[in-house]
Amino acid sequence: MKVRVFYHDRCFDGASSAALFSRFYRERIRNDIDFVYTGLLHRAGSLFNEADFDGDENAIVDFKYSSSPKITWWFDHHESAFLTPADAAHFEQDQSNRKFYDPAFKSCTSFIAMIAEQRFGFNPAPVEELVHWTDIIDGALYEDAKTAIEMKEPAMQLTMVIEATQDSDFLPQLIPLLATRPLREVVSSPLVAPLLPPLLERHQKSMALLRQRTECKDGTLFFDVTDQELEGYNKFVPYYLHPESIYSVGLSKSSFRVKVSVGSNPWAQAPPLVNLAKVCERYGGGGHARVGAISFNVTEQAAARRAAGEIVEELRESVRNTGR
Repeated sequence: MKVRVFYHDRCFDGASSAALFSRFYRERIRNDIDFVYTGLLHRAGSLFNEADFDGDENAIVDFKYSSSPKITWWFDHHESAFLTPADAAHFEQDQSNRKFYDPAFKSCTSFIAMIAEQRFGFNPAPVEELVHWTDIIDGALYEDAKTAIEMKEPAMQLTMVIEATQDSDFLPQLIPLLATRPLREVVSSPLVAPLLPPLLERHQKSMALLRQRTECKDGTLFFDVTDQELEGYNKFVPYYLHPESIYSVGLSKSSFRVKVSVGSNPWAQAPPLVNLAKVCERYGGGGHARVGAISFNVTEQAAARRAAGEIVEELRESVRNTGR
């Protein structure tokens, strides 16, 4: 029997969600199965290809909802989980007890762990470390910005590798390790260890570049690195460089999209008041109240830059209006 697991690609919580779902499924549903892992990325246009839903069971974790009858499991925690009102209505009418949503959770991994334990009798203790770190990383629960960029913890090193990978085979090999091994063992494995030195060097170079490119005004910082291969930069670096910031807007580019990243400083003295998921939804993106993103086609760089400029001005105006 084949279970295909779709997950948020190049994302620590996405990979961890796939790992935890797989362990739960094997322990509490059935174990005579083969898992096949497929990453999904937010991009301009259609997010799903119906032909890819070819498993005996198909699961989506940490990604938007699909109303396809071929999807048998779904877990998500993003505020912008539904592409259309019809999708939201389809979810509300679902009676399978296999599809779950709660945007209150810091990570999808911790959400799956809770549901699996309470509804299906799964024991989450063996994956406690994974759940702990996905909440910290996806919820930006670091003590300070310095801790978030130091890359000392195995989970942080794995996040760097996961976000930077261009190898479509890497995460399907990594996910089973996340499901069964301590993070320190995963980092030191032959799959991961050789990738770390060049990525740590790249991290230092990206910090220097962002120091040059970032402008902070009215509590909102902006940077454009679309001329660099830098989409997987550490998103906390701008807040480390500009601790006075409340919001950030960044433009980056990869082979298949131009991305507008919109975030809020977890350590800001004044709390953010603008719901960033709602802002991003207006441009076809989404996310959480405090962090979101918009994907444009790689040919739509001008449109992405225009959207980023409008969002920067909206956020700066909101700061000015509150007198901060």
